[in-house]
Amino acid sequence: MTIGSVPTPPRRRPGRPVRVVEPAEWAAAGIPLLRNPREVVTGLHARHLPTPRTAVIAVLDPDERLVASASFARRAPDTDGWELRNALLARLRRVIPHDLRRRAPVRTAVLLYCRDGDGRWTEEDGAWMWALRDACVLHGLRCGAYITLTGAGWHILGEARNGRSPRSGADRTGAFGTARPAPGPLRHAAAG
Repeated sequence: MTIGSVPTPPRRRPGRPVRVVEPAEWAAAGIPLLRNPREVVTGLHARHLPTPRTAVIAVLDPDERLVASASFARRAPDTDGWELRNALLARLRRVIPHDLRRRAPVRTAVLLYCRDGDGRWTEEDGAWMWALRDACVLHGLRCGAYITLTGAGWHILGEARNGRSPRSGADRTGAFGTARPAPGPLRHAAAG
């Protein structure tokens, strides 16, 4: 017979996520830097045309070439990291097989989240960061950058890198005014 206390689950305050990663914890985790973040962000934006509350999960090979990506919209902005992790895993499973049999992760997952507000960290971002980190472990991937896309532009949280374009709310035309087709109804894509 074992005597001791059973840990109680964390209490959830209404409207506040439980599983979050704070900015200092994320910065200390040693998340690999993107060699060309502008190219990654621009490519994902052009492929998925995200609107606020849209998440784009992407898998990159060691040379930062896009291997697969998927996007989906969230209804509620404040969600627990557990639910977000499950949503990310569901999309990853649809577009790419797991790498759990490898000794060390070779491919890297990055997450682009389009939202309202500015590029500063929010608790919702903390929940997405927790979700990305946990989904990567469960799918055999390296955890990569978490990027917010707002009306002010893009910002990689935990790093001092950002840009003004692309940004949330931008029209669906290219840099030279040429229209880009909207993605299909499933809004996911896999690069070969």
